[in-house]
Amino acid sequence: MNGDLDPGYAARKVATDLIGKILYKRMPLDGELDLNNGHPGYKRLEANDRALVRAIVGTALRRRGQIQDVIEKFLDRPIPEKTGRVLDILHVALAQMIFMQVPDHAAVSLAVTLAGRDARAKPYKGLVNAVLRRATREAADIVAVQDETRLNAPQWMYSRWLEVYGETAAKEIARAHLLEPYVDFSVLGPLEEWAEKLNGIPVLEKSLRVLPEGAIDKLEGYDEGKWWVQDAAASIPARLLGDVSGKHVADLCAAPGGKTMQLASAGAKVTAVDISARRLKRLQQNMERLGLEVETVISDLRTYSPDVKFDAILLDAPCSATGTIRRHPDVAWLKQEGDIQKLAELQYEILERASSWVETGGLLVYCTCSLEQEEGELQIQRFLLEHPEFKRVPVEAQELGGCAPAINEQGDFRALPCHNPNEKSKLGGLDGFFAAKLMRI
Repeated sequence: MNGDLDPGYAARKVATDLIGKILYKRMPLDGELDLNNGHPGYKRLEANDRALVRAIVGTALRRRGQIQDVIEKFLDRPIPEKTGRVLDILHVALAQMIFMQVPDHAAVSLAVTLAGRDARAKPYKGLVNAVLRRATREAADIVAVQDETRLNAPQWMYSRWLEVYGETAAKEIARAHLLEPYVDFSVLGPLEEWAEKLNGIPVLEKSLRVLPEGAIDKLEGYDEGKWWVQDAAASIPARLLGDVSGKHVADLCAAPGGKTMQLASAGAKVTAVDISARRLKRLQQNMERLGLEVETVISDLRTYSPDVKFDAILLDAPCSATGTIRRHPDVAWLKQEGDIQKLAELQYEILERASSWVETGGLLVYCTCSLEQEEGELQIQRFLLEHPEFKRVPVEAQELGGCAPAINEQGDFRALPCHNPNEKSKLGGLDGFFAAKLMRI
């Protein structure tokens, strides 16, 4: 067969393109997979090939360190190519051969074809063939003795986990990131009833966890607005505000709207603020699906000034998202250590501004989906030192569905990806999350 008609060729080419965009152009994977504005080659694929691309890219990113270790053992010297195109082809092929049980001959043949049709990779077509042929014989033995928890996390990131959480927790965090993601729902109505309908299990008492097959929006209850996708850990910050019925609550950095939906469904009058018009439009569509009404405001929180003070504020600050690597494996390779301090400065600026908008006696919950202390514990430590008009309200286990290990020494919510274990590993875990409950006194 010729051209893009070779079975599986188009999917492998798109997967290779996406790996390159993530690693060298720092393009988030979700954006590239968007069927409206994403990668044009991905949009043209049939649904089953799109699923294959997602599986290949996810595996190649989760196991990037192990795959690179295998490649380096087969090379006398690094591949002299700045674009990394040859490496991308090798990573895509080895992800399939080693971790996805794709027949070796198919993965090798498609990779060699891909190299031969790419102007930058063509000079290394023979090298691609040689590395992959050798991998068919030797890769399994190499992988058998690898430290998967250490190899698959960027060095700077793993070193931070080691320093803050200790060796055991660092390894457990890294191991959790290698698992395929579950999907959590927040549901309207009896949790047990929806657990039975969707073949799921309750998590943290108020969320539902499933391992869905196929499209989420085809599941029972989606069109009727009976549930929405939201990690169990991400549902905690809104719960920390307590009874919000009848209260005016600001949800800051609100999109895509999981917390907004929680607050509105609990009877709050919600003002949802976000800098992105596109993301707020998606939030509004979700609210309409659930039959809920909220006020939306497109604004940068660094310049936003509300007309009134709020009874409560939920600030989900922009962050590095290192707590979401299990669901977004590209985050491990998109982020750099220098990003942390820049984000921390932005977070503190927003936190200080937002703190002036809450009524006396009102609560402000600050949260991030980050594992980095600069974006969590250290922010609150600094804020309380500089703002004596606020006090910390310690989080209690019953607010977390009994997940006491997710309360840190200061009394804040600190979930790790290895918390909430389950005998079926795919059903265990949480997003890495931080939340602190502050009261204006």
